[in-house]
Amino acid sequence: MDDSTPLLVIVDGANVVGSVPDGWWRDRRGAAERLRDRLAARGLAGYGGDGGAVDIVLVVEGAARGVASVPGVHVEDAPGNGDDHMVDLVARATGRRCLVVTADRELRRRVTELGAEVTGPRAVRD
Repeated sequence: MDDSTPLLVIVDGANVVGSVPDGWWRDRRGAAERLRDRLAARGLAGYGGDGGAVDIVLVVEGAARGVASVPGVHVEDAPGNGDDHMVDLVARATGRRCLVVTADRELRRRVTELGAEVTGPRAVRD
């Protein structure tokens, strides 16, 4: 692994948004935008424990699709299943350190088999 390459943080938008019952289901896209903005504001610099830079990818699906990227957070619409898209992102990040933010047990299993680290939604929630 190249130590100069930023940590890739992949955020399971649906799982993180759904982790707090704050009415997100009334406006899924708005909830995803609020999460994106929190991620951008925090920047997650040093999230990997080494003070280094990170690349943040927020994966959205379903009614949350269409959220625009902002500086610091690249938003990707999952073409189908969000979990499959996140697994694909990890698989394509060959040789790069990846951290997936989700509480989904099956997704955690799938990405750790590919070498990714995982953490829960609390790591990125206010």
